[in-house]
Amino acid sequence: MRKAFLILVLVFSMIPQAFAVNPDEVLDNPVLEQRARELSVGIRCLVCQNQSIDDSDAQLARDLRILVREKLVEGLTDEQILDYLVDRYGEFVLLKPRLTLQTILLWILPFLALIIGAFVAYKTFGKAKRKPISASQTLSQDEQEKLDKILSE
Repeated sequence: MRKAFLILVLVFSMIPQAFAVNPDEVLDNPVLEQRARELSVGIRCLVCQNQSIDDSDAQLARDLRILVREKLVEGLTDEQILDYLVDRYGEFVLLKPRLTLQTILLWILPFLALIIGAFVAYKTFGKAKRKPISASQTLSQDEQEKLDKILSE
């Protein structure tokens, strides 16, 4: 039983990933096609949002795949194509956003909030523990007698 399972895992791991690229989109030049595939893997489908345009069957993903291939044929570099897409659709179009001031803040702010929260908690609860009992907080003789009476019952 285990051998059959391992064989199935091996067989399915060797099957190439199915891409949504249609045959009519494929470029004749294999070098440009490879570049197009590498670019398409990093570009988000704006309809599906969790898939690259290389994996998506959405019409917009198809349009973006064709656009990328057209820009490659025009002679643009990969960076120029990504810049064009970001200018047109915003930073969201990239599956791996570039390191900018906004993305640095997205990564740093949660840690900063955690540090500030820990500091505030330390200051708030630390003072309560360190605060000595003052004379005004002790029980009076009358209160002590009532407490002793309640506890003895």
